[in-house]
Amino acid sequence: MQLRLLVPAVKPGGRPAKHTRREIINALAYWLRAGCAWRLLPHDLPPWQTVYHYWRQWPRDAVWEQVLTALRERERVRLGREPTPSAGVVDSQSVRATERGGLHGYDGAKKVNGIKHHLLVDTLDTVLLACASPASVGDRDGAVVLFSRAADTFPRLGHVWADQGYRGADFHTWIRETTGITVEIVQRRDGGFRSTWARVGEPSPSVPRFAVVPGIGWWSGLLPGWDGAAACRRTTSTYASALKTPSTSPWPCSWYGAS
Repeated sequence: MQLRLLVPAVKPGGRPAKHTRREIINALAYWLRAGCAWRLLPHDLPPWQTVYHYWRQWPRDAVWEQVLTALRERERVRLGREPTPSAGVVDSQSVRATERGGLHGYDGAKKVNGIKHHLLVDTLDTVLLACASPASVGDRDGAVVLFSRAADTFPRLGHVWADQGYRGADFHTWIRETTGITVEIVQRRDGGFRSTWARVGEPSPSVPRFAVVPGIGWWSGLLPGWDGAAACRRTTSTYASALKTPSTSPWPCSWYGAS
C-alpha cells in the first residue's frame, strides 16, 4: 500500500499546488524528529507556513489515524489475522517535558517531571490507541480513556494484558461492566521474587510460577522502536506540553506508529 493513496489529494480548483505531498510529508518528518521551531525548517523544504497549515489541517481530518488504521489492518490480514484485534496490551511511559505550560506533572514512582504516554497495542505490537497526560496521572486513569475509546473503535477487543500498575478489583469490574473488556495482570514467572531464602541445611522452597503472555515483552516490546519515538522531541515533550487539555491519540504518536 502506497502512502500517497492515504494522504489527502490536492483539492480541485484554485491555484495549482506548488509543493507535492511527498515534500510536505518530508518536512513534517524532519520537524517531528528535530523538534525545532517552524521557522528553522531547512530552505530546501516547503515554506514553514505551508507545512504548518497541513500540520493543523490533517489532524482535524483524522488523516494520521486513518493512515495508521489502514497500515495496521493490512499487516494483520497479511499475517492471517482478522482486521481488528480481539486482544491487546496496555502500558504507560513517563518522559521528561519542557518547562512551558500545558500538560505537566510529577510521576513519584518514576521520579520524572513531565508527561505520560498511555499506549494500547495488539498482540502484533501495532498501535491501536494512544493518549498523553500529565505524568502525575495514574496508569488506571489513562487506561480508562483508552478502554472507553477502544470499546467503540474495536468491537472485537475483549481481553487486555497489563502490568502491576493496573491492579484493582474495582477498576477491573468497572472496565468489564462498562466496555466488556477483561483485564489480566501479568506477573513474572517467579512471582516477582528475585531470590528465596531458606534455613541453613534446608532446601530452598519452591517458587510459584505464574503464567505470562508468550511472545510479548513489556514496555520496550510493546512497540518496536518506541524508545526511538522517545528520542523524537515532538513525541515526548514539546507538542504535549503545549496542549491545554489531555489528548486522546495525539497525532505525533499516531504518525510515528504509522511510519
